Amino acid sequence: MAQVELLNVSKRFGTTEVVHGADLSINDNEFIVLVGPSGCGKSTILRMIAGLEAISGGTIEINGRPVNEVPPKDRNVAMVFQNYALYPHMTVFDNMAFSLKMAKESREAIDKKVRNAAEILELSPYLDRKPAALSGGQRQRVAMGRAIVRNPSVFLFDEPLSNLDAQLRTQMRMELKKMHLKMNTTTIYVTHDQIEAMTLADRIVILKDGHIQQIGSPMEVYEQPKNRFVASFIGNPPINILPATIKKEDSRSTITLGDLDLLVSLPKSCMDGDKILVGIRPEIIKRAGDLQNCTGAWDITAKVVVAEILGGRSLLECTCAGGITMIAELEGRFLAKPGDPVDLVIDPGQLLFFDPETEQAII
Repeated sequence: MAQVELLNVSKRFGTTEVVHGADLSINDNEFIVLVGPSGCGKSTILRMIAGLEAISGGTIEINGRPVNEVPPKDRNVAMVFQNYALYPHMTVFDNMAFSLKMAKESREAIDKKVRNAAEILELSPYLDRKPAALSGGQRQRVAMGRAIVRNPSVFLFDEPLSNLDAQLRTQMRMELKKMHLKMNTTTIYVTHDQIEAMTLADRIVILKDGHIQQIGSPMEVYEQPKNRFVASFIGNPPINILPATIKKEDSRSTITLGDLDLLVSLPKSCMDGDKILVGIRPEIIKRAGDLQNCTGAWDITAKVVVAEILGGRSLLECTCAGGITMIAELEGRFLAKPGDPVDLVIDPGQLLFFDPETEQAII
């Protein structure tokens, strides 16, 4: 059972501040994912929670107990690293048992804990092997097993899947989720991969340049991003962000996108002549006829720049009147050559709007 609190936590390296006053409350048994581009401070936050990095300001609490001055071994946390950090000369059993032996636990207790963890992670057939005889995914499971046997209050994962190929990453994501459901332990997970964040997290913490941009469930940050950065970072393929100008005539509101004047329902704060950024998720763009029962849908004729078929869906880069370029994600296989016309339809009720100066969401 563990709750983790970050209260105005900051980190400086010399005069450079890499984490700026982070406030974060993590609930017991919650799976929290810290996500953001390289250099955003996510791994630094994880290392500060683990005690591997001293904090420059603020307080970190685990179960209501400040741990700023508590050494890593006394925080009851277990960390799984990106590079596995296994002992190559030891068997899987000995790698998983190492911390228990150092703690001078009995041979019976060690054997029980290691074999229980091996069963959870489907490693039982490999306990006598050495790391060199294992696949990348199996090595990562051994690293997880080494953490599990300690029965920590908090699991910390620092980009554990980044060294695996795409198929193994998908498989290991599912293994991690199943492990969390079995263990019911507070988990803090760092990644730069927004797909991992969306599939694993109870809540996502999105960081940029050491600042927390937004905290919320995967659907909250996807459907209600607080700013342009969050909208662009969450979602694959990335959202289309297009500059537009507002026109208001009586009760009618339109936006001008390139040479297109399109009817739209705008927030009340938007005024005639205002500049605005319009966010269009690629998956809300449909082929004509694929969008049913939508009042006021946009009908747009575009030209294909390039089409990519990805199994049961297609990615289409296209240009519209006025030189606007958009990425569309269409259902099915769309066979097209550069320059071919395509009729598209968009539900304006699913658009996102951002202030072009502050880049904050307009609601």
